[in-house]
Amino acid sequence: MVQKGLLLRLEAKPGKEAELDNFLKEGLAFVLEEPATISWYALQFGPSTFGIFDSFPDDQGRQAHITGALAQVLIAKIPDLLAVPPSVEKVDILVAKQP
Repeated sequence: MVQKGLLLRLEAKPGKEAELDNFLKEGLAFVLEEPATISWYALQFGPSTFGIFDSFPDDQGRQAHITGALAQVLIAKIPDLLAVPPSVEKVDILVAKQP
């Protein structure tokens, strides 16, 4: 059962939209190695606005993701790819439908 989540909004620098899109698609490989990441979605809200939503069974799983490999790579790429620092929200999941 999932109880915790993360919601990130990422605003690409002008001309970096395709690079951010590709980075997010490649990010799936990192997340597949995280047993406590139950679900992970890379999103696109508009031409330059992207996001990530992921869910976890508990705070420990969420914290492991926050300190994991994908997060470290994203932090390193922020100055090159993002127009502003990412918006990161920790959320509690009230109810979910899962396969």
